[in-house]
Amino acid sequence: MSGILQVPAAPEGNPCLRLPVLVAVRAHMPGVASAALQVAGTHSQPRPEGSNPEAPYQALGCSIFPSSMAPAAKRAGAALQREEWGDATCPLLFIQLNQLFSTPAGLEWRETARWIKFEEMVEDGGERWSMPHVPVLRLHSLFQLRTCLQKGTMLLDLDAPSFKEIIDNALSGQLEEAELQPELKERLAALLLQQPRHQPTKSLLQRLAELSLSPCQGKAEPRAQLSETPLKEQLRNRFKKKVPPGAEAAHVAVGEVEFLEKPFTAFIRLRRGVALGSLAEVALPSRFLFILLGPQAKVKAYHEVGRAMATLLTDELFQRVARQAEHREDLITGMEAFLDELTVLPPGKWDPSARIPPPSSPHRRTTVHPLDRQSHGNGDMAAAGARAGVGNPCSREELERTGRLFGGLLRDIRRKAPWYGSDFSDALHPQCLSAVLYIYLVTVTNAITFGGMLGDATANMQGVLESFLGTAFAGSIFCLFSGQPLTILSSTGPVLVFERLLFSFSQDHSLDYLEFRLWIGLWVAFFGVVLVATEASHLVQYFTRFTEEGFCALISLIFIYDSLKKMLSLADTFPINWQYRLDNITSYSCVCNLSSPGHSSAGNDTPLPSSLAPWQPPAALAGLSRTQCLGRGGHLLGTSCQYVPDVTLFSFLLFGGTFLSCTALKRFRSSRYFPVGVRKLVSDFAIILASLASCAVDAALGLETPKLLVPSELKPTNPVRGWIVSPFRANPWWVCLVSAVPAVLVTILIFMDQQITAVILNRREYKLKKGAGFHLDLLCVSLLMVVTSVTGLPWYVSATVISLAHMESLKKESTTSAPGEHPEFLGIREQRLTGLAVFVLTGVSVFMAPILKHIPMPALYGVFLHMGVAALNSIQLTDRVRLLLMPAKHQPDFPYLHHVPLRRVHLFTIIQLLCLALLWVLKSTMAAIIFPVMLLALVGIRKGLERIFSLHDLSWLDSPLPETARKEAQGKQPGKQEEESDGEDAELMHRRGPEINISVN
Repeated sequence: MSGILQVPAAPEGNPCLRLPVLVAVRAHMPGVASAALQVAGTHSQPRPEGSNPEAPYQALGCSIFPSSMAPAAKRAGAALQREEWGDATCPLLFIQLNQLFSTPAGLEWRETARWIKFEEMVEDGGERWSMPHVPVLRLHSLFQLRTCLQKGTMLLDLDAPSFKEIIDNALSGQLEEAELQPELKERLAALLLQQPRHQPTKSLLQRLAELSLSPCQGKAEPRAQLSETPLKEQLRNRFKKKVPPGAEAAHVAVGEVEFLEKPFTAFIRLRRGVALGSLAEVALPSRFLFILLGPQAKVKAYHEVGRAMATLLTDELFQRVARQAEHREDLITGMEAFLDELTVLPPGKWDPSARIPPPSSPHRRTTVHPLDRQSHGNGDMAAAGARAGVGNPCSREELERTGRLFGGLLRDIRRKAPWYGSDFSDALHPQCLSAVLYIYLVTVTNAITFGGMLGDATANMQGVLESFLGTAFAGSIFCLFSGQPLTILSSTGPVLVFERLLFSFSQDHSLDYLEFRLWIGLWVAFFGVVLVATEASHLVQYFTRFTEEGFCALISLIFIYDSLKKMLSLADTFPINWQYRLDNITSYSCVCNLSSPGHSSAGNDTPLPSSLAPWQPPAALAGLSRTQCLGRGGHLLGTSCQYVPDVTLFSFLLFGGTFLSCTALKRFRSSRYFPVGVRKLVSDFAIILASLASCAVDAALGLETPKLLVPSELKPTNPVRGWIVSPFRANPWWVCLVSAVPAVLVTILIFMDQQITAVILNRREYKLKKGAGFHLDLLCVSLLMVVTSVTGLPWYVSATVISLAHMESLKKESTTSAPGEHPEFLGIREQRLTGLAVFVLTGVSVFMAPILKHIPMPALYGVFLHMGVAALNSIQLTDRVRLLLMPAKHQPDFPYLHHVPLRRVHLFTIIQLLCLALLWVLKSTMAAIIFPVMLLALVGIRKGLERIFSLHDLSWLDSPLPETARKEAQGKQPGKQEEESDGEDAELMHRRGPEINISVN
């Protein structure tokens, strides 16, 4: 973490420090411990032998000559390099700053600040912790701390079991010239062994209880001795939930004492973590101690030095050096490495009292090649999945060719078999329940929507019931035997387009649709098995972010378009009475006329004269409902007979309310309200809570909004067909051969649809542990084509948006996070049970019609809209489209904008939008037959972009193609060196070590 310092007033006589400077330092190279900043305070003691007297000037930019690296710096640099590239990780440090205060009862230690990754300070009232913030240090405090480390007592790898022994060793381990008198040692030891007053984090109930008992409680004795066992307040402290397992403690104690004439300083590192009783706010094993006591000094001087020490210990690289240091000089060199990355802000240009909030993505002190760099993220798991910014998976072991028939398939089976048992046990978590309910609602809605569309497109040869049964069967089999069971199978828009074209072709040429479709499905299954045998999934490494984003954006737009289209169609089913006028309310009526049809028509605005209508008792006419009237052969007459009050308007309110509720509740995880456990629970069940709220509002108002209608009988939608399709019943024999031609197009469509989704779901940023199964997934989809074709059920393939929603609902985050730090994304709950439960419930839904009929369809369309918008917002293409509408000064700080000119970014975006528009046009017109070929053509278009954009630009905007990555790994071709020199220079500027740029006003 880089420090941010306010430059102090310049001392007289030093022109180098008189001018305000802004020092911008580049990222620290791993394994380098530079000794360029060897700074002593302006009033420090003489420097040790071997140090560079010009270092203070070099630190502030007055000298361009680097100092020589001392042997200690080399040792620390070697330690840094070993630790940086090693597997060992340092335990997280909880750092507590205790300061000495003078009270009427005597001197007292009080906790004034604490750190895990960011600083929290006790507010002036002494009852409240501040918000976590980035520590802001004064430059002089670091200079003075460096002097303390140079001249004070330093005990490394001290083996002491108690705090008393640690203090005794610290007081007896001073340098000869700084030796204290025995009576001073006794007074210091007694002072340091006093019990500090902690500021524990308490719940609201604990605070209320203390308020009610406060008159009965006395104050603690300030001179109480340190307890060797943790106090009750330590054990009850809620802050321990923020401390991860395995953490250690560091203690910083500073203050002024009248009986000392010169400062006493000690830095102590224990050989192993030792429990020091009630010393820390949280009961943790202690590893580091820093003590600074001295005579009266400037205001907060000791406090600032203590904050500087604590901030140093929060820095990962300095902590590594502090743990590995063998000599005092090693620790000094670690501090210099920290100083190498400081950013100095000039005085008067900002408010030093302002607290800088923690960044959403903390700076990592590492160097990343742009070809391996991830694109930025927004805290939502759908964003992580579709943004796909890690580069193509060409280096994945799953996609390496074996050169043997079915070699990739066998390797997938061997990879997934050891995890099969845990695929069920890992689902035993409450989060999986919310995922099942969420994806179940989405899957049922999707089955009804696409089932209805298939029924319209195929004259009910495939309808809602076939969609339910096919979804349940295909999805369950896929979840049980696939390589990536987190994938959700569904009927997709491109498949629906092909079904519509196939039915029209069959009708025009007098062919039996289901039989023709059967042979196409069998050919597709055969071609799919051939692709698996020849390891064709190896080709998915050519699906870069350009192809994935185009396909994902298309599917997301289909979800958004279909949900809005369904809602707009409600205006036809439930028309709005635009001619309604409040003043004419007395003329609006609707009566039942039981006369013969020849004398009237339903919807006639003028009632027949009473003399022409047969006589009926007025009460009988008025008491007939619409259904009773039509059942008795009557007709509705009047100006309000076709008016359905409020249904369309309320449906749109449900639609928009559900969408906004889903979005707001999903973001509730990062809200400031309620404890973190409640926020996580609400966020996990966001879709269910929003849907239940919509159902409750709909039921309370009692309006006849369209409801979820599920088939209640197990019989084909079209009574003409059966459950088994005969291959030789109505069509000529040659149809089985001709079917191979359209089967090629369907194979391309299935391969592209399935594998693009699989690439997106198996991206490295998902941190999947159990591996992928590209060949096994394709085999499962191919074999399912046989069953669904024989039974006349819809064809199924991976659904991109629903699968991303499934992954989003199963993301794992760290249970503990430092104050101010966002929970760390740990991966996905990889298991088979959630998908299996979803598809089993989908099949059982046929018997749950009495319950499901209470769910309003507008609420489910709102969930569809949420899924489409979330998936669309998750891809980098959407961010770059927004850039087209933003002035440069208001554009977000995206990484690729640092390395690619804005006009090139816009050109890349426009090309992607043109490809997306072409895909949409092809999907929506009679040219949809070549839609699969156009999906394949996206790969060729991406290859052609290398003639327009440099490889440097494409490495930031997209991912490298396999042969490009291989060339980069083998070294650049001589003919391309001049062409790529600009890109290389920019990359080297990014990858170069510490570099200081000075701007002097």
